[in-house]
Amino acid sequence: MKFQAMAIALCASLVAPSLQAGETWILRTDLWGNPAFSTLTIERDGARIGGDLDGDRVEGTLAGQRIAFGAIERNGGVSRYTADIEGERMQGEVDAPDTNDRQARARHRFSAWRLPERAAGAPRTLDFQPTDYSNTWNADRAPVLVLWPGDTVRTKTLDSGGVDEHGVTRALFGNPQTGPFFVAGAAPGDTLVVHLRRLRLNRDYADSLDTVVGRALPSSLAAQAGELGKSVRWTLDRMRGTARPEHADGALAGYQVPVKPMLGGLAVAPGFGMPPVSTGDTGRFGGNMDFNEVVEGNTVYLPVQQPGALLYLGDAHALQGDGETSQYALETSMDVTFSVELIKGKAIAMPRVESATQVMALGQAGSLDEALKAASGGMIAWLQQDYGMTLSQAAQVLGSAARYSVANLAGRSVGVAAKIDKALLPASRRVVSVEAGRDDRPAL
Repeated sequence: MKFQAMAIALCASLVAPSLQAGETWILRTDLWGNPAFSTLTIERDGARIGGDLDGDRVEGTLAGQRIAFGAIERNGGVSRYTADIEGERMQGEVDAPDTNDRQARARHRFSAWRLPERAAGAPRTLDFQPTDYSNTWNADRAPVLVLWPGDTVRTKTLDSGGVDEHGVTRALFGNPQTGPFFVAGAAPGDTLVVHLRRLRLNRDYADSLDTVVGRALPSSLAAQAGELGKSVRWTLDRMRGTARPEHADGALAGYQVPVKPMLGGLAVAPGFGMPPVSTGDTGRFGGNMDFNEVVEGNTVYLPVQQPGALLYLGDAHALQGDGETSQYALETSMDVTFSVELIKGKAIAMPRVESATQVMALGQAGSLDEALKAASGGMIAWLQQDYGMTLSQAAQVLGSAARYSVANLAGRSVGVAAKIDKALLPASRRVVSVEAGRDDRPAL
């Protein structure tokens, strides 16, 4: 189903004959086959409208179901929009300055869907049963739910092979993801805050491999390793919280390990100009991070790059050692409860994770050297932004207190995490927004 048709279904209960005051619309403009998303807010005064389009001032008119407005850029350029409104849909055309020649004009088709109003009262707890899954991190996929900061969602994930808690294949293998979830008020340049409230195993087995990824395998073992790569089924004892390989014998006859449920995949949609990215890959948007601290009770910070952030999650693991050296961790399905908040106007370069005792900056790149630099840079930026440190002070903290772990070795990119105990740091000055504007309350 097309983006706009699915988006309409989200808002079907709010059909209105024409524009109302204080509306927000999400525009999708087709720029020579490339989708660009923007946020339009409108205030109506009789037949005249005003508002904002991603920071550009909007002025125009409304006559029946026909809307016409100009978006005035800071440099004086004007993009002129005309469209027909039908319920929660808008379809039309924009006449805009050419991207290469500001004296020339270009015409593009656009569509839009209306963001539903926030329900009165306290933040909501919503149950979402997925029926469709994504194998890409994709900005052009219809949101499955519209959330507001403070809302909580209870949902499910599949395993990396697309299998659900009943052992039924529901999606293509390759880390299929639940979502995306649209977070109202999120805009590029913000930070999405994802609180992982509850991660629980919902079946009694997991699957892995008996292999060692090439990045971790000594050349002296390469010949013997040709015999590896066989599937291993693990029995999960959910009552005791342990996992053991089925049919284990010899030295592994009594082997069992405590489970630590985690999400291998957590991401927002990548920014404009990025094509859909495979759910096996990572980037500054998050992705297939396979970081074993993305667990219940921890908080993940992701840099918003599209209106609404568009949050995806999946690739549940019952347990994973550092680096996911066996290519597959203990892959399984999971019940997930999470809530969202926003830090408005604050951009971060790479994903961050926070536990009760540690702050962790994740660096992801094509090599361990570059991932290490990205993790160090992410931690330095965190110390500067939230703890008020100079570069010299951050360097002293890094040199005396930082610990590094290898998060992921199994993908096309690798991950390194820099960690610092919070007890060693001064009080954070971070401010979290729970509304479309700022709340200025202490961080959670």
